[in-house]
Amino acid sequence: MNRRKKTVAIVQARMGSTRFFGKVLEDIEGRPMLWQVINRLRHSKLLYNIVVATSVNHQDDAIEEFCEKDSIYYFRGSEDDVLGRYFHAATKFEAELIVRVTSDCPLIDPNVVDKLILTYLESKENYDYVSNTIKRTYPRGLDTEVFPYKILERCYKEATRRYEREHVTAYIYVHPDMFKLFNLENNQNLSHLRWTVDEEPDLRLVREIYKRLNKRNLFVMEDILRILEKEPSLAEINKGVEQKTLK
Repeated sequence: MNRRKKTVAIVQARMGSTRFFGKVLEDIEGRPMLWQVINRLRHSKLLYNIVVATSVNHQDDAIEEFCEKDSIYYFRGSEDDVLGRYFHAATKFEAELIVRVTSDCPLIDPNVVDKLILTYLESKENYDYVSNTIKRTYPRGLDTEVFPYKILERCYKEATRRYEREHVTAYIYVHPDMFKLFNLENNQNLSHLRWTVDEEPDLRLVREIYKRLNKRNLFVMEDILRILEKEPSLAEINKGVEQKTLK
């Protein structure tokens, strides 16, 4: 039933990260990080399609080449107007419901993604936007946002400030009076755990996790937690990395 609705995961990806250039194509167990993100999303039971949204900057030709080689859908748009890029990608691929994921989350959990999609679908009359990032209780790196095309279109037409165009959903969460927001909380606060990749220590941690779990067809959040409980020293690898804040 849910697959008939065009629920499209749009994965932001670009080479020009100021903190870690080219990180999205860094190797993790023989595959680029971006491939690992997409492969994990393919285990979702509720996604209709997965699209990479990159920029027209020549640096991102490498991402286009990667997508072409692996038969992955992609869209190229403005480097600075990320909201516009996202909107045009959603329009081109006829998305009805959008799932926003970033390419620096190679431990993204398809079960968590599906839980957020289902939360929206079961109460779509009540919500414009569902995420697990308004109040963090999941590990950073399992970030997922779900919203319908009509809300993305509204943001595209109304957002005027620079930071509202540079960040896809900024217009939504800085205007909670204009949108009906819902935050999905985990049953345990795991917000202290950092599973995203911004700097080299983050990548080292992710590689260590993959080394231990990648032989499985799919490993999920609970599997990673068991590894960290068994080897608590792993969490020390990227303990000093600070998250970049939205200005």
